[in-house]
Amino acid sequence: MARRYTSKLTYDDVTPEHQFLNRRQIMAGAGGLLGAGLIGGAAQAQDALEPNSWEEITTYNNYYEFGTGKSDPSENAHTLTTSPWAVEIDGLVDNPGTYSMEDILSEVEIEERIYRFRCVEAWSMVVPWNGFELADLLNRVGVQSGATHVAFETANRPEEMPGVRVPVLAWPYREGLRLDEAMHPLTMMATGIYGRDIPKQNGAPMRLVVPWKYGFKSIKSIVRITLTDEEPPTSWNMANAREYGFYSNVNPNVPHRRWSQADERRIGGGLFARRQPTLMFNGYEEEVAAMYEGMDMEANY
Repeated sequence: MARRYTSKLTYDDVTPEHQFLNRRQIMAGAGGLLGAGLIGGAAQAQDALEPNSWEEITTYNNYYEFGTGKSDPSENAHTLTTSPWAVEIDGLVDNPGTYSMEDILSEVEIEERIYRFRCVEAWSMVVPWNGFELADLLNRVGVQSGATHVAFETANRPEEMPGVRVPVLAWPYREGLRLDEAMHPLTMMATGIYGRDIPKQNGAPMRLVVPWKYGFKSIKSIVRITLTDEEPPTSWNMANAREYGFYSNVNPNVPHRRWSQADERRIGGGLFARRQPTLMFNGYEEEVAAMYEGMDMEANY
């Protein structure tokens, strides 16, 4: 039951494949003008969106299992074995089990979603993901009435993931969503970018994408999904709860403990491009704000 959400962005916004390799030079020249146009306000920022290039999306990453540098994942992730791949789905579901990627993909419709991507480090991209709504997978396995949250785990393979050999975080990487967040039409499981299989450094063969939250919530290379009746522990929250809350919704009004979140640097914008204003819920306020009505968004950061 796909396509419950219709993006305001279209194929006209997608960068043609033949422009991928020279996009850095094009953006470097146009960056100042683009930045000046975006600074006019949130509405203009949304209207001016254009996806980043394949090169930018696949070489500027956070994936600590392969190193803490931005280029480490693209340099090191080739060691990850992604086929065969299986995902264990357990907890409060009617049909628990271990599902192969082939089995998962056989029951879903792959579609393209062009989403903003906002990192907690105050940089951003626009990514044309391919994938399916997480709700379709959860409905297939049958969510039981007592479930309130969904927990996720990334693969933990020290022999293939050199970063796991260093205790930067408590491995495996863990994330979680409230059930209504997980079932929201915007929440997707991405299996590709620009119509190609998703690269290993971007979370192959399947990752979560929650576009109104900071990027670290969109867990990569998922091997386990658990339906639970309590808020699950999450890796960055366990590492530093004062700086990384469970919700981590993009909110320009709530600064990180060490920097402002009021504006952001667009990757690919060029050396002299101005920072652009951060949008509430990363520009998806109209679609998701109702889920948090009445909540203190500063206390529940």
